Amino acid sequence: MSIIRIDEVDDPRLADYVGLTDVALRSRSEPEKGLYIAESTSVIERALEAAHRPRSFLMEDKWLDALMPLLESVGAGESGDVPVYVASREILHGITGFNVHRGALAAMHRPPLPSVADLLAARDPRVVVILEDIVDHTNVGAIFRSCAALGADAVLVTPRCADPLYRRSVRVSMGTVFQVPWTRIASWPDGVADLRDRGFTVAALALSDQAVPLDEFSPRGPVALVLGTEGDGITEPALDAADVHVRIPMAGGVDSLNVAAASAVALWALR
Repeated sequence: MSIIRIDEVDDPRLADYVGLTDVALRSRSEPEKGLYIAESTSVIERALEAAHRPRSFLMEDKWLDALMPLLESVGAGESGDVPVYVASREILHGITGFNVHRGALAAMHRPPLPSVADLLAARDPRVVVILEDIVDHTNVGAIFRSCAALGADAVLVTPRCADPLYRRSVRVSMGTVFQVPWTRIASWPDGVADLRDRGFTVAALALSDQAVPLDEFSPRGPVALVLGTEGDGITEPALDAADVHVRIPMAGGVDSLNVAAASAVALWALR
């Protein structure tokens, strides 16, 4: 195996890994380049299990022996098509902007996203989760983990929602963003009509006056559960387009939960 040792922070071959802590930069550049960054051995393994293709690997020297079986399994470093870069901790910190202490990083090719119609046609979904304009990558990753654990069949994200394949989302999700089928809705909330035509009851999780307690919600057929952004919740146009508003009954003078926690409670109730 050909291992490429890196001794300079500004080595041009490491352009995919530069400034990984710059959220605004990465959110623009990664989709344009058709890549995302997988962080940690377990996340990389899940990405490979989902048949995602690696562009390159980057790791600290001490992790090379432990990761050799994984690298060999995908033929990394053999012909130079998937290079394996190795550097000291100091060099890695200078390149990425943070201490890489989870084994390794991999630049991965983004798989093409299906259309909503193709995604839903490929399975018989019972529960679909819609993420409307959720901007915190940690929340996005946590919601995907809840979806995987509690049986959501697919996730649809609106045009302004944070990228599920951003490094932090992937890490927080423990790689379940590769497990739960997802795609972007091209037009929102116009997409509600398409879901309704497919037999879905579109339920907005919201603190509105007409909201039905979640434990009294008894839909017939599949459900599309809409979760709103962290600050203002679901937008008025989406609330107007939904078939029903539902809420989690609360106690102790608390009116709501963090959106990721709320997703877990709602999916448990809809299981």
